[in-house]
Amino acid sequence: MKTTIEIRPVAQADRKIWAALFSDYMAFYGCTPSDAVLETTWRWILDPAGPMECLVAVKGGQVVGFAQYRAVPETLTGAWFGQLDDLFVAPTARRQGVADALLARLDNIAHERGWFKLVWITAQDNATARKLYDRIGKASNWVVYERPQGD
Repeated sequence: MKTTIEIRPVAQADRKIWAALFSDYMAFYGCTPSDAVLETTWRWILDPAGPMECLVAVKGGQVVGFAQYRAVPETLTGAWFGQLDDLFVAPTARRQGVADALLARLDNIAHERGWFKLVWITAQDNATARKLYDRIGKASNWVVYERPQGD
């Protein structure tokens, strides 16, 4: 019997499991999870006027994944698009349609809000994620650069 996957906005009651999943996500990308980062990101997500939103995937009564996203204005078109910043599924729930369900709901949100595209980035060596992303989207021809500030 196949368990259904519910996709819904994150709620205050999800704080503990979200923090655990987000910490695992951060560690995967070589970042050290900290209470300060977790608290800041959580505030951004929960604030209705904040810069980002979060969907969670619930399977068998447990939160097993999340997608954190935001709206971005594009100056070249004068239109808005959606930016998926973070997508993570607990290892025990992978290859069960969780990421697909999160992305499908995000597609619906993009349509509802009139965003003309969704964009996201992943590490070049993240073969697992890239297999999914290559199936549902297409790699852009843009090259991303970073210039760290501070220190």
